[in-house]
Amino acid sequence: MWFGPTPRVNIADPELIKDVLTKNYDFQKPHTNPLVKLLAYGLIMLPIFFKSCDDLIRKWDKMLSSDGTCEMDVWPFLQNLASDVISRTAFGSSYEEGKRIFQLQIEQAELTKKVIAKVYIPGWRFVPTTTHRRMREIARDIKASLTDMINKREIALKAGESTKDDLLGILLESNHKEKEEHGNNKNVGMSLEDVIEECKLFYFAGQETTSVLLVWTMVLLSRYPNWQARAREEVLQVFGNKKPDFDGLSHLKIVTMILYEVLRLYPPVIMLGRSVHEDVKLGNLTLPAGVDLSLPIVMVHHDVELWGDDAKVFNPERFSEGVLKATNGRNSFFPFGWGPRICIGQNFSMLESKMAIALILQHFSFELSPSYAHAPNAVITLQPQYGAHIILRKI
Repeated sequence: MWFGPTPRVNIADPELIKDVLTKNYDFQKPHTNPLVKLLAYGLIMLPIFFKSCDDLIRKWDKMLSSDGTCEMDVWPFLQNLASDVISRTAFGSSYEEGKRIFQLQIEQAELTKKVIAKVYIPGWRFVPTTTHRRMREIARDIKASLTDMINKREIALKAGESTKDDLLGILLESNHKEKEEHGNNKNVGMSLEDVIEECKLFYFAGQETTSVLLVWTMVLLSRYPNWQARAREEVLQVFGNKKPDFDGLSHLKIVTMILYEVLRLYPPVIMLGRSVHEDVKLGNLTLPAGVDLSLPIVMVHHDVELWGDDAKVFNPERFSEGVLKATNGRNSFFPFGWGPRICIGQNFSMLESKMAIALILQHFSFELSPSYAHAPNAVITLQPQYGAHIILRKI
């Protein structure tokens, strides 16, 4: 297909997808990220996850009416929860400022969606419309706030103060060391612009994917009460009414199967894009430089030939023996990407989701409200267009 003036090839064959995601030199510039250090190990983040999830449970508790029920749209609450977690994780003590930056990014994403939806007229983005002006204003504001935050941290680093265990601290410390090792060569390490882009990425990687995973999990568990009951039984068996811990969360088999099946049916990102910088072979295709590739995750995840006749049905049982067995060893399940380019936020997102779901199941049962309208809508991630109206019941 053509995407504007650029040819784009859709790749839906699991073998070719595997090639694209493995050969990251051919299909994308390799890039190592210091955040792996923090994001890969959820242990130190568990108290942050618990604090934010516990705040949410208390909030919902207060909203219950005298009969112990409450109807609400859980989507904004789950967005706020994930935003709270990523703000604390990314910016530590400057978390309020981080949260403000993320709110601006949400607005920016909405405005971008509006602009993209309009018919493309060359040069239109330079016309000073209200939307374009606001987008430039937000970009300046985000840049100024992040620059200020980064500069303060840089000064502290140079003064020998230890960095906090937050993403920004780890990013700057790793950058600082890399520059020192190369005699402060200006071409080494990340520039201020790079660090700012990386901070913006924290938000999309950490907030968007988790809130989307949680909202569809609540919707599907509302539609399939037998799975909700099985998940609750497992949570109560492992934790009782105690606070969930790292060891217990990693032993939640049914909850994990459910999360995988939600990610299969409603992957947060519905498509991965790659570009070809020089002529390259992919299977029996010869792709010239300048071609874009599209890996349609949602299409592959729903493919009857790959998943069987019940491909469109919510059936967590298919993951009872793990991903490898469920996919017959094919690369047909890749909600977070795959191979060396797998999303570094995968463990982060899964652990936060398990913590949130475990706590919600301990405190409430829930069902869909009659006012719920099912309308998955791809903004930047796959979101419920009209929210997720659910009836909560205190257990």
